[in-house]
Amino acid sequence: MKKKKPGDDPIYLQVAEGLEKMIGDETLKIGDKLPSVRMLSEEYGISMGTAFQAYYHLEGKGLIESRPKSGYYVRFNLRRLPGLPHKAVEPEPVATEVSVAEMITNVFQRTSREDFVNFSVAAPPISLLPAAKLNKSLVHALRASRNHGLQYEHSQGNPGLRRQLALLAFHWGGKYAAEDVVVTAGCMEALVMCLKATTQPGDTVAIENPTYFGIYQVIESLGLKALEIAVDPLTGIDPQQLETLLQKFPIKACVFVPTFSNPMGSCMPDEKKKALVQLITRHQIPLIEDDIYGEMYFGRHRPRTCKSFDTEGWVLYCSSLSKSLAPGYRIGWIIPGRFTKRVIQLKMMHTVSGTTLTQEAIAHFLSIGRYEYHLKKLRKALHTQCLRYQQGILQYFPPDTKVSRPQGGFVLWVQLDRQLNAYRLYREALKHNVSVAPGQVFSAKGQFGNCLRLSYARPWDAEVEEALRILGSLIRKMSK
Repeated sequence: MKKKKPGDDPIYLQVAEGLEKMIGDETLKIGDKLPSVRMLSEEYGISMGTAFQAYYHLEGKGLIESRPKSGYYVRFNLRRLPGLPHKAVEPEPVATEVSVAEMITNVFQRTSREDFVNFSVAAPPISLLPAAKLNKSLVHALRASRNHGLQYEHSQGNPGLRRQLALLAFHWGGKYAAEDVVVTAGCMEALVMCLKATTQPGDTVAIENPTYFGIYQVIESLGLKALEIAVDPLTGIDPQQLETLLQKFPIKACVFVPTFSNPMGSCMPDEKKKALVQLITRHQIPLIEDDIYGEMYFGRHRPRTCKSFDTEGWVLYCSSLSKSLAPGYRIGWIIPGRFTKRVIQLKMMHTVSGTTLTQEAIAHFLSIGRYEYHLKKLRKALHTQCLRYQQGILQYFPPDTKVSRPQGGFVLWVQLDRQLNAYRLYREALKHNVSVAPGQVFSAKGQFGNCLRLSYARPWDAEVEEALRILGSLIRKMSK
């Protein structure tokens, strides 16, 4: 074992990752017995406590199991996961007016029910958030405020908060100042402001298919038309396909989630992101980049953003802390590039300014360095939960089920038998206090009727496992 250097992962994680690779390569096969804790300690030159931590970590991911009076054994290999969902079948491209509000309302009106096992909401539960630390920052904001937080905030956002948000951009290769950032009430307001700044009613906007239903709602409310582009479950949209559509349709803007798309979980490779930015720059078409899940990555490095390749300001970068830190604080932001002046004007027209205390509190929380520490814990938890949910689907759902392989974010995209109606499954699951998001709400044309989006935000426990078992049982009955 090499000596730990500053900035390296903890030793137990290094040991665990080595064992995980051996399991993935099938050097250690399912059913094989692992070295005893004492042997692992001696082999790697680590303490018994560190060896236990390594095994606990792998056990939490569901990769190994402890057998009483026998030791640890390999339980699962990721190669056993079901196949990937298919890319959406390409219909004849057509720009359509969108109407998905009624089904979305029906599905998400129960999201606050505490007696439900809710797989519908892609947001972290309180148990994964640093509530006590945020409370301290909120008290600090109240005490430090000269006007008790009662006066209007700066229309562009709290200056201290904008400085901290600009610093976050360094993680993905951005070099911006506070003047480049506009604070919004969450990412949804950011998307609305960007679409208003770049389009007029009746314009055509290119979006992913499937995509987050909130994007459809925004497009519908603004009187725009949606042109859907199929998403590959691993690599997202294909810039070449967009280039072909640009020759046929008067596309005025694009709204994409290039990093850990919702609901597919796909992540565009860096070379595709760069090609996309070069394409929209050449055609002078704004790209509204929704990067709300970018910080929730499972690998060692944060994926780059499209904005990091933007040299002429055609990418309007949108993000939020709603998925990573404080959903209720409603802190989002935009780096609008060449559209900054127009976005600020729209912000003043619609909301004047944001809430004073929450912006000051988040500025303080980010300034004391707690955010990255929290993110490391959140990423680890989400990665573990993703693996356990995938294993649960493999165990309880029919053999022909296909499931996505996200490398970040909160959601799994599950493809079922072609004959199954996901909305009917949703209604049946409600009778058992289980809520899912049917695939139909993620397409303007009502596609994906045999697909589900399952959030793995809730930590794995007996209730989650039972809920997946119930879903699997219902799917089997409905597929007969």
